[in-house]
Amino acid sequence: MNQEIRQEVLKLMDKKDKIENEIKELTDILHSNGVEMNDPLVDSEGFPINSIDIYQVRYARNKIICLQNDHKALMKAIEQGLHGYYSSSTTTADNDVEMEERINTLVHKLPFAKINLMSNDSPAQLSGLNLDDEIVEFGSINKANFKSLSDIATVVQHSEGRSVNVKVKRGERYFTIELRPKKWKGKGLLGCNIVSL
Repeated sequence: MNQEIRQEVLKLMDKKDKIENEIKELTDILHSNGVEMNDPLVDSEGFPINSIDIYQVRYARNKIICLQNDHKALMKAIEQGLHGYYSSSTTTADNDVEMEERINTLVHKLPFAKINLMSNDSPAQLSGLNLDDEIVEFGSINKANFKSLSDIATVVQHSEGRSVNVKVKRGERYFTIELRPKKWKGKGLLGCNIVSL
């Protein structure tokens, strides 16, 4: 049973890697044309911009959107698979080094919480965190060991006046931000509200 789940999860992880590579290649096409996902392809008078291969860019954009949707669905399936793998596994590691390594890589990419409120001039805002940033790591907390928001509160209290590394997912990109929880004119030590996903 466990072997089947393992094979299934590894298959899904391979698919995920393929999709991520494809998205990267398509994003390179956009960059080579000097545009991002939402930049205009026509000038102020409505004429196509000469320096842009409009067909190529439209195709790449459309394909990226489809792949991002596939990627989201895959991540959900992988998460469920991992859950099944660990709940049916007698020993956590099961002497499965490959699985462990790939899961560890994944754990450091899966968000577990999100910033849904941000106060101006707060420690969180001044550190470079943004509204809607998805939190992948908060100090030592990540998807694998996160239980509740009180975990984050504990790290914040113990880190007052000291730096905590916070890894966030913003769109499709990841950033590590140095956050210093401290007293300020507003409430709390961060000045942002975090909800679990």
